[in-house]
Amino acid sequence: MHRGNKILIVEDEFIVANDLKMILKKHGYQVIGIASSVTQATGIIETQKPDWVLLDIMLKGTETGIDLAIRLNKVQIPFLFISANTNQGILEAVKGTRPYGFLTKPFREKDLFIMLDIAKERFMTEKKDWETPVKVATSKSAKEEIVGTSPAFKEVLSQVELVAPTDTSVLLSGESGTGKEKIAQSLHQLSLRRQQPLIVVNCAAIPLSLIESELFGHEKGAFTGAQNRRIGKFEQADRGTIFLDEIGELPLEAQTKLLRVLQEQEIDRVGGDLPIKIDVRIIAATNRNLEQEVALGRFRLDLYYRLNIFPIAIPPLRERAEDIELLANYFLAKYASKLNKNIVGFTANALAQLQAYPWPGNIREMQHLIERTVLLTKDPMISTFVFTDHMGGQTQIEGKQSQKLGSLEEMERAHILRVLESCNGKISGPGGATEILQISSSTLYTKMKKYGITSDFY
Repeated sequence: MHRGNKILIVEDEFIVANDLKMILKKHGYQVIGIASSVTQATGIIETQKPDWVLLDIMLKGTETGIDLAIRLNKVQIPFLFISANTNQGILEAVKGTRPYGFLTKPFREKDLFIMLDIAKERFMTEKKDWETPVKVATSKSAKEEIVGTSPAFKEVLSQVELVAPTDTSVLLSGESGTGKEKIAQSLHQLSLRRQQPLIVVNCAAIPLSLIESELFGHEKGAFTGAQNRRIGKFEQADRGTIFLDEIGELPLEAQTKLLRVLQEQEIDRVGGDLPIKIDVRIIAATNRNLEQEVALGRFRLDLYYRLNIFPIAIPPLRERAEDIELLANYFLAKYASKLNKNIVGFTANALAQLQAYPWPGNIREMQHLIERTVLLTKDPMISTFVFTDHMGGQTQIEGKQSQKLGSLEEMERAHILRVLESCNGKISGPGGATEILQISSSTLYTKMKKYGITSDFY
C-alpha cells in the first residue's frame, strides 16, 4: 500500500477482527490496531496514522462506520468497507462516502486482496492526479447538451469536471433514460483524448455469439463466415475512449476476457496469434445494482472493482424537479427548430403537468414527449400534454384514460419497444427480448429496422 502497509481494523466482533488481522499479517500487512467503536478508532488514527482503514458499518456506541468514513475523508485517509449489511438504504449511504472498496462478509481471502490491490491502484492514480496539475479541456459541444442546475445534478457535473482530464476509469450508474451516454460523451470531450475516437458499445444489444468478435475483432478465417479481418471496438478506440453501456448485461465469459484487457492493456483477436497492445480509457454504465449482481454471482467481483474506480451516480429526473422546466425548454427549442414549427413556450397548465408527472422514463421520455407534442401542436404555446403510459394507453392532464386504437403494425412496434425497455435493451440470452417475444434475433433485428427502432428509443 502507499507509504507502507499500516492498516487499522474497525470491527466490533473480536473473533472476526482477529481472523482478519491474521490473514493480513500472513500476507505482509502491518495491523496497527483493532477498534470496536468510532471513539476508539479515532484515538488510534490520531496517534498512529494508518495508511488504510478497514471498516465495518455497525459498531459499538452511537456512531457507525459511515460516521467514521466521513471523518476519514476530511483527513484524506483511504478506507474500505467490510460488512455483512446489505440493506439498500445503508448501502446508498456507504456509497455516498466514496470508499475505495466494499466487501460483503463472508468473503474469500482472494477477494480481500483483490480489493486491496485495486484500491491501492486507484488511490495512487488519484494521488498522481492531485499532485500533477492538469489543464481542463473545454468544449462547447460537451456542455451544450448537458442541461441542469439542480443541486443533485451540479454534484454530477462537478465530478465530471474533476475526473474528465484524467485517464481514470469511470462507472456511471442510473436508471434508463437519465443521460448516461451524454455524460460519457462529456467526459471524453473534456479529456485530453478528445481528438481521438469515442467508441460506444451497447453490451446488451450484442448477440452472445458475436460478443468476443465485436469487442476484440477477429482474423480472416477465424470461424465460419469470417471472410475478412475485423477490427474490434477496443482496437478502434486505441488512444481514445470506449464507452461500455449496460455493462451489467455482459455474460460472465466475456467479463473474464474484459478483465484481462483492463489488467494487461492488450487484446487478442479471435483466431489471432499475438496479443495487441492498446491504450484505451474505460467508461462503463449500468442501470443495474452491480453490488447485488456480484452477490448473485452474475458479475465478477474483480471486474467490478476494476470498473468502479470513480463511480458517478446520475439521479433520476424525479429527483431533479428544478431541472424539468429547463429541460423542457431545451427540447422545445431543439424540436421547434428541427420541425420548423413556430412554438415559443408552455402555458402554466402544461408546466404544471410536467412537474406533476413522475417521469418513469426520465429525460429520454421527456425528449420523446416534447418532440411528439411539438409535431402535433398548431398553436404558438403548448397548453397540454398527453402522456403515454407503460400499458400503451394515453393519460390526459386530469388522469383520464383515452383508448387509442392503432394498426397492427403500430401495436407490434409499441409492443417491441415495451419489451426492449423492460429488458434494458438486451436482445438475446436469458431475459432478453427474443426470449420474451419468442422470435429469433435475426427476426427481431429485421422488425426493429422496419419500424425504425434504435437504441435511442429504449
